[in-house]
Amino acid sequence: MGSVSTVALAADNPAGDAAAEPAGASGQLGNSSASGPVPEIVITAKRLLDARNSIQPDLGASTYKLDESALEAQPGGVNNGLNQVMLQAPGVAQDSFGQLHIRGEHANVQYRINGVILPEGISGFGQTLSPRFAHSVSLVTGALPAQYGLRTAGIIDIQTKSGAFDNGGDISVYGGSYNTLQTSFDISGSSGNLNYFASGDFKTSGVGIESPDGSGKPNHDRTENGRGFVFLQDILDPDTQVSLMAGTERGQFQIPTRSGQSPSLGYNFNGQTDYPSDKIDENQREITHYAAATYLKALDAVTIQSSVYGRYSSLWFKPDPVPDLLYNGISQEAYRRSIAGGWQTDGSWVVNDHHTLRAGLLLQVERSSGITNSQVFPVDDDGNQIGSTPTSVHDTFGKTGYSESVYIQDEWKFAPDWTLNVGGRFDSFQQFDSESQFSPRVNLVWQATPGTTVHAGYSRYFTPPPFELVSNTAVTKYAGTSAAAASSINDAPKAERANYFDVGIEQKLTDALTVGLDGYYKKSKNMLDEGQFGAPIILTPFNYDEGTQKGVELSLTYAVDNFQSYANFAVSKAEGKKIVSSQFSFSQDDLDYISNHFIPVDHDQRFTASAGASYRIDRTLLTTDLIYGSGLRADGATPNGAALPGYVQVNFGAVQTLDLPTVGLMDVRFDVINVFDEKYEIRDGTGVGVGAPQYGPRRGFYFGVTKTF
Repeated sequence: MGSVSTVALAADNPAGDAAAEPAGASGQLGNSSASGPVPEIVITAKRLLDARNSIQPDLGASTYKLDESALEAQPGGVNNGLNQVMLQAPGVAQDSFGQLHIRGEHANVQYRINGVILPEGISGFGQTLSPRFAHSVSLVTGALPAQYGLRTAGIIDIQTKSGAFDNGGDISVYGGSYNTLQTSFDISGSSGNLNYFASGDFKTSGVGIESPDGSGKPNHDRTENGRGFVFLQDILDPDTQVSLMAGTERGQFQIPTRSGQSPSLGYNFNGQTDYPSDKIDENQREITHYAAATYLKALDAVTIQSSVYGRYSSLWFKPDPVPDLLYNGISQEAYRRSIAGGWQTDGSWVVNDHHTLRAGLLLQVERSSGITNSQVFPVDDDGNQIGSTPTSVHDTFGKTGYSESVYIQDEWKFAPDWTLNVGGRFDSFQQFDSESQFSPRVNLVWQATPGTTVHAGYSRYFTPPPFELVSNTAVTKYAGTSAAAASSINDAPKAERANYFDVGIEQKLTDALTVGLDGYYKKSKNMLDEGQFGAPIILTPFNYDEGTQKGVELSLTYAVDNFQSYANFAVSKAEGKKIVSSQFSFSQDDLDYISNHFIPVDHDQRFTASAGASYRIDRTLLTTDLIYGSGLRADGATPNGAALPGYVQVNFGAVQTLDLPTVGLMDVRFDVINVFDEKYEIRDGTGVGVGAPQYGPRRGFYFGVTKTF
């Protein structure tokens, strides 16, 4: 349903996504069908999986799906971060610190695992979720049905692997350039009605964060990152299952430095005025834990899934006091923590052949807190330093926030080739601000011919500011210091309210070639954005009074025999006017100009493209992909008035499956990232809310060995 662009760069499954499912339309159920009768527990698990997926339709939206074989077939395979995987979807632009911008929006992305919402964390650099435990990853965008709310730029929906369909696992070692080494494991299986899957990996690398100067070996950029995930499923009876999932991620990052720099602000620290930039030692630690327990009941006409979930997230930035003071006028140790928990319930009722009702609710509570200890210089009214010994500013905050959401919608098949989905949702929150909104949704899908699908939709959106990032820092504490804000105004971020329109068509030209075209327009009040202000990589949300995002996306897929390929191209424009919250973070000149002019937002990228192909020859897989960006924004004659140069990054990979006499099956892979070693800037350190320059990855060679068992 809707405009569906499904990528299937099949490795072991050239037939495509349908056959890759645990139990697709073909009736193949994992490995069981090859060895004898399918166990009843596998059939039951498949029926419950289908019932769970039917609760959350993407009717009228645009969905881009990568199945397990497509994830494995990309250069780097599942050793990639989830952000790298999503760059291959249409309309997704790359940014520094692993950030993604979907359809011209800064963040506003919702993550779901098996249909359960994962609350946002405070991650700056880390990638909490891994494609390693994914059976499939889908990006849902456009005019979303009423089930999807709060974060609406894109829904990244991960369906996890399950021991119900596979028994076994693998261990892997992967590494290469820049002292990169990653070890990982997967294990899955079943015992009676209990199915399990577990995955973990640990990575260390000399390039943890994007290089600030474009060098292949940035100074002081070591990282260590570990992740784990477990999924347990107990089938109580043919209609009922309970499941538990839990995950963790911990990352330790050195903040890279640029060589050859000297302080330029003229500060004096007890007689010291200079400090070599390559000796600066700043570090950041990030931790995230999450878990959810889920009950699923699937009867003939009614399906209900109910989950309770929790998430802990923290970030700690440790400065290097002397150089931070000399270079920035402030040395700030910052600690942020967020603890969230909630209850999510979704259900569907097939009333008859023409109507399917769906409804649900979401209740969440979150505690956000922070501590900063800052060293600053005293200054006079003109901003001149009046003492060489720094003073301390201590600031703490804590706030508990609540949010509530309910929705209902009706999928009405009013004619053989026409489906109308009408619904609405009500969202409210009580945080640093208290707001609410009723949001109507309507989607129309027309199956014009067996190979032609047309969709159109309208959605009213309501997006609260990211509570875990908002702080009520007392700006006045820094008055009369080298860290004094340009503005004393610090209005609390507000919820974004928007009208969203989307129309698209998907045409199957031949059995092998499918083309999709989609256009969208969004008009926002209090448009949300985020920026980095200061040395700690903690993003701060703010609002433009008005904002628009609009664009067009083109996608193509071509698959024949063992050859699979895709290409995506997007044009977008995003702009805002008048900053109405967190004003203390901006210069007065920028505030004055933006108050009267629409400007491109800093993450606006007019042209974005991705493409890839794979070809399997017996036990050899060859794969390549690329990303193109016309460049994010930078300051010119006006704020965000210029664009950085465009770039193309091409990657290549090869996988050889070996069957060794005493070892058994083993995959050996070789990948080249940025084959042509293109040196390109993601950021140049200028622009509204941009803190530092970053470059894309330089050419790297990586090798891996995976042993299955």
